Amino acid sequence: MMVTTDWSFFFAAELGALAALTGFIFVAISINLRYILLRKDLPSRAVEALIAPVGAITATSLVLIPGREALTTGSGIIVAIGAAVVIALILIQVRFLSIWKENAVVTPEKQFGREAISAAVGVPIGLGGLLLLVKEPAGFYWVAAGDMICVIAIVLSAWVLMMEIMRVGE
Repeated sequence: MMVTTDWSFFFAAELGALAALTGFIFVAISINLRYILLRKDLPSRAVEALIAPVGAITATSLVLIPGREALTTGSGIIVAIGAAVVIALILIQVRFLSIWKENAVVTPEKQFGREAISAAVGVPIGLGGLLLLVKEPAGFYWVAAGDMICVIAIVLSAWVLMMEIMRVGE
């Protein structure tokens, strides 16, 4: 099973969007680096903001590699990327949970929301990779869903790193 022309166009567009928005995260971090480093909780938030996009960019790039064998091989890697994104994000959040609670920045509801977003990005990508591994075309839809959720997560993270930290810092 190879990626069709329709999917190639879609994933090429997604790859461009993901790359551009990931650049926006770097800009947000660069502009507010002083504020980010002043607070104990924000460096981890900055790292979180980069993990999902890098995972989605890597998975999307693997989908676009031409050839059936490449996609089959890449599918296993896509499964690993999805799992790594979820695990890495949740580990960062758990590690810094005490700091967040100490600063009263994150309520249990916000914490659950962040963990849900972490899973919402990685799980569809991993499931898509698994389906592609068994040559099920529906896997493309799942990787696409993970990409689109990642776009939303990037925008939310950029908002936090650009605007929200200024409001909280006052």
